Amino acid sequence: MPEETAPDETAPENHSHSHGPQRSFRLGIAGPVGSGKTALVAALCRVLRDELSLAVLTNDIYTTEDADFLRRHAVLADDRIAAVQTGGCPHTAIRDDITANLDAIEDLTAAHDGLDLILVESGGDNLTATFSSGLVDVQIFVVDVAGGDKVPRKGGPGVTYSDLLVVNKTDLAPLVGADLDVMRRDAAAARGDRPTVLISLTDDPSAGPVRSWVREQLRVAQAV
Repeated sequence: MPEETAPDETAPENHSHSHGPQRSFRLGIAGPVGSGKTALVAALCRVLRDELSLAVLTNDIYTTEDADFLRRHAVLADDRIAAVQTGGCPHTAIRDDITANLDAIEDLTAAHDGLDLILVESGGDNLTATFSSGLVDVQIFVVDVAGGDKVPRKGGPGVTYSDLLVVNKTDLAPLVGADLDVMRRDAAAARGDRPTVLISLTDDPSAGPVRSWVREQLRVAQAV
């Protein structure tokens, strides 16, 4: 991982990669509504399920829509997919009061001994969404080109401080008039050394750059 700048009052807490031998590695995935978080979770499950013991925890305000989507598409066994209904702002349950998520993770861990990776998906939120470091070890923030190429330069904690920024749906750029070079430039300006990848799950259903990044995070965590 690139060295992060010192945190300030607007930055989320730094994420620790160290955890005990019984603690599953936790990856948070956040981003605005419609950015493709659930599709990315599904893609990661498909490409990693044969090499890792996985589970998924989704967050929705009043439904279990995202978990139901993952079950319908059979990306993992049903009992490896859990859902939290937050009942309020999505970021509350992943940052401010993480109790419901921790309880669900405890249940998943008790039911499946030796989980390597738990994917924690936030409900759709705005550019301020970040995970508590008590909930996840690293976090991905997903935006998509449909909002226009101005999104990365709008900044916000999700764009600026996430461990990986994913610009999704690049295949739509010509249709919405988004300039991918502008998005790359603005993301680099906002994020410094923190990595950004541009993907299209239509063109690359395996989410190759994200998959490689996740594997590297696991390798680093296991080496600690």
